[in-house]
Amino acid sequence: MERGLAANTLLSYRRDLRRYAAFLAVRGHADLAAVTESDVADFLVSLRTGDEQHPPLGAGSAARAVVAVRGFHRFCQREGVTSGDPAREVRPPAPPRRLPKAISVEDVERLLGATAAGDAGPRGLRDHALLEMLYGTGARISEAVGLDVDDLDLAGGAVRLRGKGGKDRVVPVGSFARRAVDAYLVRARPVLAAGGRGSPAVFLNARGGRFSRQSAWAVLRSAAERAGITVDVSPHTLRHSFATHLLDGGADVRVVQELLGHASVTTTQVYTLVTVDRLREVYAAAHPRARG
Repeated sequence: MERGLAANTLLSYRRDLRRYAAFLAVRGHADLAAVTESDVADFLVSLRTGDEQHPPLGAGSAARAVVAVRGFHRFCQREGVTSGDPAREVRPPAPPRRLPKAISVEDVERLLGATAAGDAGPRGLRDHALLEMLYGTGARISEAVGLDVDDLDLAGGAVRLRGKGGKDRVVPVGSFARRAVDAYLVRARPVLAAGGRGSPAVFLNARGGRFSRQSAWAVLRSAAERAGITVDVSPHTLRHSFATHLLDGGADVRVVQELLGHASVTTTQVYTLVTVDRLREVYAAAHPRARG
């Protein structure tokens, strides 16, 4: 409640702390005051190596678990449950820096064209509007399916997205996405809503309820298959592509940060690495003295 964490984050932290509690129980620690820094460090090692009940975790998942444990011990000290914090000096592993996976503008157009040329019924109009919204705003999939009708201002070309930590942001919506969403709202949503109980959600399933993230994944995979796109594509791929294409087009990284809803510009700057790689490719192919 204090940090406004998402439900999925809370589930992950709960799972991590249960694993930590089981680890301490095996070591015979019934009292948190008996836990030492070496216990916390050994728990981190166990996360990376795995055990009889758990497979080894990657650096990112192990880092999340250590963050949960550090927060737990910090809370216990602050509340007077323990006098010290044995996890203070145990640092989570640094995950390898991975470049975001973006697809080309041409592939995005083929992907969106596959939904536009597909099913002309209510579901097809919904699917096309959803993918146009994802690419047109850079929304996370949870933000897109979480949209309510009152969040839309198509006349003003904007939409309010509910981001991580309960932080809202208003982002512009391009003409392609506006037209697709408007067509869906007029010609398709009333048909889908007829089978439900008056959900305020923009994107509805066949029963009139809010469209799920899992269903959105299925829509995207189906569209990618019809478009002949062979690389793995996820809803986040459209978000990555949104950011990369903006930067390729000359957008300032601070503007992209605001559009994506990143708390820190450092998170956004990873996209600049993608564009630098693209610049190298163009330079190597086009400059007469790029290759010796």
